[in-house]
Amino acid sequence: MERRAKRRFGRYVDCFSCELCCRTFVKDFASFPMPVWFRRFRMEFDLQKNSVPQLAPIPGFEFAPWHETLLDAHVSVKQQSFKDGSDTAVFPSLGDESGCYRLMQDITTRDGFIPESCWLAIFTEPGACLQIPCGTIQAIRMDDETGAIQNVGIIPEYRGQGLGSRLVYAALDGMRSVGVRWATLEVTARNTGAVQLYSRLGFRLRKVVFKPGNVAPAA
Repeated sequence: MERRAKRRFGRYVDCFSCELCCRTFVKDFASFPMPVWFRRFRMEFDLQKNSVPQLAPIPGFEFAPWHETLLDAHVSVKQQSFKDGSDTAVFPSLGDESGCYRLMQDITTRDGFIPESCWLAIFTEPGACLQIPCGTIQAIRMDDETGAIQNVGIIPEYRGQGLGSRLVYAALDGMRSVGVRWATLEVTARNTGAVQLYSRLGFRLRKVVFKPGNVAPAA
């Protein structure tokens, strides 16, 4: 006999067997990630009015300009930087290596890709020859005057040493060198550390936007 499950999650679930089956279906449906909206700040840096300072080098670190042979290193750093962060709820591709690879391929093959603003931070172990990629940044040109910074990523164990500031300034310097006037970026509002960093570097809030994402329901 056909039975109808009680209303759950704004819809009815029909079952053509038994009440137990119906309850199981509803329980499975409840385990799916629930859509939520994430507040994000769109921030802007005026390259005509603001200077881009040259910061002192950090011992043990160097910054490599873009080259196609560094693609895999950028992918690895991006995945390690974002896999446990809130941004993966908005951009799931940041959570796994294959998604990060597709993202880097998309960025670097676009007509608006700015190679001068793509940098890889590398750490060299003291007294060793081992080099460890640990930071990444890219930028694309949106129009004649505007460039957008993409995915500033620092592997967690290398944060707090000034790499983020230097990567952002290097990207800004690259955009200025190709005639970009406005540098923009987006950051999830709950990522207070990144928001504070960009504000300190001279970015100003221009717009608040909301983007859908998924968060698994509490157990």
